[in-house]
Amino acid sequence: MSVDTRDIFLEAAHFSPLAVAGQARAYGLHTDASHRFERGVDPRLAREAAERATALLLEITGGEAGPLIEAADESKLPDDREVVLRRTRLDQALDKVLPDDEVGEILERLGMSVERVDEGWRARVPSWRFDIAIEEDLIEEVARIHGYNQLPARHPRALLGPRPDNEARTPLSALRQRMVSRGYFEAVTYSFVAPDLQETLLPEAVSPVLANPISSDLSVMRASLFPGLVRALEHNLNRQQNRVRLFETGLVFRGELDDLDQVPMLGALICGSREPEGWSGGKEQVDFFDLKGDLESLIEMGGEAEAWRFEPGAHPALHPGQCARVMYRGQEAGWIGTLHPAVRARLGLKTDALLFEVRLDALTHGRVPAFKPLSRYPEVRRDLAFLVDAEQPVQALLDTLRAQAGEWLVEAHLFDVYQGKGVPEGRKSVALGLTWQHPSRTLNDDEINQLVDAIVEESRLHLGAELRA
Repeated sequence: MSVDTRDIFLEAAHFSPLAVAGQARAYGLHTDASHRFERGVDPRLAREAAERATALLLEITGGEAGPLIEAADESKLPDDREVVLRRTRLDQALDKVLPDDEVGEILERLGMSVERVDEGWRARVPSWRFDIAIEEDLIEEVARIHGYNQLPARHPRALLGPRPDNEARTPLSALRQRMVSRGYFEAVTYSFVAPDLQETLLPEAVSPVLANPISSDLSVMRASLFPGLVRALEHNLNRQQNRVRLFETGLVFRGELDDLDQVPMLGALICGSREPEGWSGGKEQVDFFDLKGDLESLIEMGGEAEAWRFEPGAHPALHPGQCARVMYRGQEAGWIGTLHPAVRARLGLKTDALLFEVRLDALTHGRVPAFKPLSRYPEVRRDLAFLVDAEQPVQALLDTLRAQAGEWLVEAHLFDVYQGKGVPEGRKSVALGLTWQHPSRTLNDDEINQLVDAIVEESRLHLGAELRA
């Protein structure tokens, strides 16, 4: 436009909020118009805006106005809305009876055309009040104009009984407190993650993609807690925090929107030294069994430790030799292991990290503790050292042992694993401690020897285990 300009063409248009929402962010172009249209503008305002702009031009510069050409598709514009306000519903919501004339006057002062009907009032909503669509909106407007301070304040009354407490469940607060007591800090991360990070950790994961993400690196719903914990680890390592112990609880989202499974999970991540820096602390780094011990501490809170198993498995984000599937009552409940070296290299991490993720419903499920009287009779202990294949899980040996040890076995635990001099190559020595105790009499050596013989024979037949001399 210059001093020689003689013809000016003005355009005024209305844009639907649904069509404009998110587009300014997608194009990186934020304007006053985008903010206004995203929040809603009167669809009938375009004609008035064009007339007003024309009037201002004529007043300032002079000239002659041309014809106003209007192109509108009425089928795409919002319909005129009529909302019925019932007298009974208004009295119930406000807990006060307002005169009919006052209610009608309030609605008219708000620019509505009001018609008295049998059940109350029928209000024709003006086009600029796109926030009024249902009866409750009219009630809110009447209360606002009448004055909230003029409405009676009455406390609700209800017969409330004591809330039942399921003693068989471990509260989430107790799990959090246990993690904190073991040196962890709770992390709270977004439920949205970067698609490339989730693809790196979980290449086969399927989760919803956001149509209007807050940023490009938070555009998919998380299918696991691992991405958020790994991102938090990167943040800490970049700030010279080399000893990291984090845990998080939250939902993960698996599947598409029409078949979405939202699963509450508890996850944890550790890296760095086993003990905090100090004159009495060593420099040993954390390993798989440090993290496994922390998870077993949570499992023991439910009182069903025997219902849990750690089985070898393969997870794309975890080291194939340091990874286990966590099983609860025969069903998969989660994963534990060391971050895969290839994944760690792809993410640019220079230190090993260990993670676990377990379903919360399994961790919180347990049983009510029951009293069992202490036996007054002595315990009998036997230590057995077996030679088994180096790849043989100790859990299989413990399961066989418990099946043959009888009903008076009170404890069976592993206290040594040895490979080296005196042990054939490809084998390992596993030492187990077994304790028996009868509630009403003293067990004799013959009874214990029979049980030990049955354990040794069953272990030899099914696991190829030999009793070490």
